[in-house]
Amino acid sequence: MRVIAGERRGMRLISPPGADIRPTYDRVREAVFGKLQFVIAGKTVLDLFAGSGAMGIESLSRGAAFVYFVDKSESAEET
Repeated sequence: MRVIAGERRGMRLISPPGADIRPTYDRVREAVFGKLQFVIAGKTVLDLFAGSGAMGIESLSRGAAFVYFVDKSESAEET
């Protein structure tokens, strides 16, 4: 899994092992950020159910000022 666009484009993201955390597919992230690309710069983002953190990291790569990562899974805390 990699960051799709922005200043960290191509950076590898590592997801915790196991079935508890399922990363957001690249196609889904592309669709979401295709809609948000002009409003995300400089904003604070909440990555609720963060898991691997892919959505939040993608937000930072695309210019978000700050991201809150929230997940109740203990395996998400290991990354």
